Amino acid sequence: MASQCRFSRASAHENYKSQMFENYSGRTPGLNLRGHVRVHAHYRCRMRCCPTSTLHLLRCLRLRSCTRRGKSRLPLWIRELWAYMSLLVQSLYFNSLTDSDVVFDSVFEPVFWTVDYVTRWFGTVFVCLVVILVSSIVGIAYMVLLPLILNTYSPVWIAWHVCYGHWNIVMIAFHYYKATKTSPGYPPTEKNDSPFVAVCKKCIMPKPARTHHCGICNRCILKMDHHCPWLNNCVGHFNHRYFFCFCLFMTLGCVYCSISGRNLFLDAYKALERFKHLDTEKPGVPVTGMGLLIGLLPPGQTNYQTSAPPYTFKDKMIHKSIIYMWVLTSTAGVALGALTLWHAVLISRGETSIERHINSKETKRMANRGKVYRNPYNYGSLNNWKVFFGVEKRSHWLTRVLLPSGHTPLCDGLKWDVFPVKKDLIPV
Repeated sequence: MASQCRFSRASAHENYKSQMFENYSGRTPGLNLRGHVRVHAHYRCRMRCCPTSTLHLLRCLRLRSCTRRGKSRLPLWIRELWAYMSLLVQSLYFNSLTDSDVVFDSVFEPVFWTVDYVTRWFGTVFVCLVVILVSSIVGIAYMVLLPLILNTYSPVWIAWHVCYGHWNIVMIAFHYYKATKTSPGYPPTEKNDSPFVAVCKKCIMPKPARTHHCGICNRCILKMDHHCPWLNNCVGHFNHRYFFCFCLFMTLGCVYCSISGRNLFLDAYKALERFKHLDTEKPGVPVTGMGLLIGLLPPGQTNYQTSAPPYTFKDKMIHKSIIYMWVLTSTAGVALGALTLWHAVLISRGETSIERHINSKETKRMANRGKVYRNPYNYGSLNNWKVFFGVEKRSHWLTRVLLPSGHTPLCDGLKWDVFPVKKDLIPV
């Protein structure tokens, strides 16, 4: 009897294995995962636990978990973000050339990308803000200051204010328009014989000398200085002069309005303060002595009431406009003046804002080796200004600097002369 039980268990085990083999080999396609589990549950109480059945049970459970996992997959944007973050982490130990700069750029790349995106989006807003602020100052100058000038100053001062004011407005408008609409200059994207000093790691394109990649514009810029959000454009080789002239003439205009409108600002401020307290104070003339005895005033009243001086809504708006103009021009004049002075120093040294940092690091590195670093694009202060403004003869100081001019720079931004120190670059 015992031998028959052992024989039945062995035969049942062999039948179970044969069914599993046929299912895996494709002979019984109707048997699915649930059938496997039911068969296993039926024979679990009748046969001993063997390694083959246990392994099959684990495979079945794994298959079911994989099926459930496939149904609850994460959204695509989460998987893409996870893949991007994994790539950033792997880039930290990609090769032996990794240094602190590479690690810093990799870790803060999401921050840089966010700043670039916000700056690119807000560029149009900043341009509109500049146009609105400048237009408001010009409107106040025409509607408030010009009538006062015509009624107050002598003919000589009237001619000076009218000529200088209109010249300043024309120079500001012209250079701002050209700075925003002129392309800063891009290196060629096709194969050519132009020299280059490096390969951009983002564009994977050759970079000529003094060329740098702009993350906001997402391309390389010839002689890049910086990306200006107030222009919604990069400041490069072909529009650097327009940017500097705009800052210069805007500073001169702000200083002009601030100095010429100082007395008007003080008078307007005092008028607003005086009429602000007019309602709290009781206007009138104090009556004492005999006036009280003869009954000039009703009982209990000590002041003779007088009518308030006329102060219309127009007067109030004129005073507020003068205060607004003076505060705005004074603040902008200080900020733009500092920026213009900084760029003037850089132009005198023959370098841009980016090259300033590069040259400082190179100067320290060469000093540690006992050597002196010299900027190869510094032609001397006077020659640097000539190259910057495109001055080739004396008359150009008037026609190309003091008057609106749309001439292009002297070079193409791809090739640069180095150390022309023994001769004047451009004859005076």
